[in-house]
Amino acid sequence: MNQTIERESMEFDVVIVGAGPAGLATACKLMQLAAAGGQEMNVVVVEKGSEIGAHILSGNVFEPHALDELFPDWKADGAPLKTPVKRDVIHYLLGKKKSVRVPGFLIPSPMHNKGNYIISLGRLCQWLGEKAEALGVNIFPGFAAAEILYDDNGRVRGIATSDMGIGKDGRHKPGFEPGYELLGKYTIFAEGCRGNLGGELMDKFALRENADPQHYGLGLKEIWEIDAAKHEQGLVTHTMGWPLDNHTEGGGFIYHAENNRLYLGLIVALNYSNPSLSPFEEFQRWKHHPKIADLLLNGKRIAYGARAVNKGGLQSLPKLVFPGGALVGCDAGFLNGAKIKGAHAAIKSGIMVAESIHDALEADSAGTAELESYERKFKDSWLYDELYRARNFAPALHRLGTFLGAAFTFVDQNIFRGKLPFTWHNKQPDHESLVPSRDASVIEYPAPDGVISFDRPSSVFLSSTNHEEDQPAHLTLKDASIPITHNLPLYDEPAQRYCPAAVYEIVVENDQPRLQINAQNCVHCKTCDIKDPTQNIVWVVPEGGGGPNYAGM
Repeated sequence: MNQTIERESMEFDVVIVGAGPAGLATACKLMQLAAAGGQEMNVVVVEKGSEIGAHILSGNVFEPHALDELFPDWKADGAPLKTPVKRDVIHYLLGKKKSVRVPGFLIPSPMHNKGNYIISLGRLCQWLGEKAEALGVNIFPGFAAAEILYDDNGRVRGIATSDMGIGKDGRHKPGFEPGYELLGKYTIFAEGCRGNLGGELMDKFALRENADPQHYGLGLKEIWEIDAAKHEQGLVTHTMGWPLDNHTEGGGFIYHAENNRLYLGLIVALNYSNPSLSPFEEFQRWKHHPKIADLLLNGKRIAYGARAVNKGGLQSLPKLVFPGGALVGCDAGFLNGAKIKGAHAAIKSGIMVAESIHDALEADSAGTAELESYERKFKDSWLYDELYRARNFAPALHRLGTFLGAAFTFVDQNIFRGKLPFTWHNKQPDHESLVPSRDASVIEYPAPDGVISFDRPSSVFLSSTNHEEDQPAHLTLKDASIPITHNLPLYDEPAQRYCPAAVYEIVVENDQPRLQINAQNCVHCKTCDIKDPTQNIVWVVPEGGGGPNYAGM
């Protein structure tokens, strides 16, 4: 049913999509620069989560380098960085029961965390949001940026937020509200990993023309309250090895936060080859290793979430600018895999793009120039140097496997300081890595015990995920036949295993299988958008405010 929709338009100097660390850092720095120059700046941040932090999920051991630049007095200002890292431990898990502790001198230097903090990134974003509002930034939570707006010359002009109150049949419900057009001289995209609008921009402006494919991992995380006698506030533990085989990249983390809480999880690289692998089940299995299970016994699981993370590194970064705007943070792919950290990079990218916007508007208040100085600032920054030194980390794991890849990383980082005279690449996109089921071993996963390991429905419940049921599906198929005619016979439809939220399942009706999409379960992790073998799944934003509501993740 075609319906003409009139939308209200609002004009700003800068429109920012996403209230994560990159988007909020951009907003704060813009206002700081404007205030220092005695200028007025009108900035808006639009956020699809119901509130700031609702869709933020990260490990998170935080490196404060970039925050020092943005807010040098963050300690006195009450930033939620309360738990300094006291010591680091890495265990190589040799199977279901055994492990060996990696000697400290063999740990790659980027993985040492002296001077860092165990934090909730969601709470840090809430604090940054408060700082942004105090500086005069307009923040619109619960509004999803659904469409990029272009002018007659193809320049990005802003975004339109999603319409609210449309039924599954496409008709307007009684409470229908049209979206808003938010127009700016510059539009900055900070949607996080695998942003759907960022992907559109990369295609339209060929931003990935000279870059390797981006590569991804799926990070699964739980928060537990544990026995005080087992808790060591400030302890950071990482694991390698089991339950993943040597050719499946990934590893576990256990962070002892404040108030007897553990942040623990598993990251599984999405270039795995066995279609029967389930990252969620691997995570549940990992928790049964004695090194983890002994901590969790008599504890209580209080939160769950999942989110894709970038892991391609420097070689996978696209061109950062396009007519009318730029990409920042994980929307661009800023993450240091060797450090397992991206929040500091996101904040630094926001600072740099804000400086570029400020320079551009000083030179031309109409804002018609491209933000080319952003690229130059990045290449002259400590962030570029850091990512350059880590550039071979992910390709080494892909080429050599986990064990030899880790050994190479030690040599690369501790002896050559990331300056070996070559750069490795990985040109195969993650969605092309699966082998047919007939060529792969079947992985049998134990049933969850409800004490340490759990099923997906109960886990999704802990994520407080909610979507209005009577709305157009935000997960659709380009070709509805492919799951049954192609994916099922060739790969036993891997969507029913790679999704960490039980969104996809094969059901049989009248002896005929079909793929059922339970979109209400979606935690917005983007794994399906990344891993589907034929790239047949289309992920778009649902109504604003829908999705998970991560409290303190």
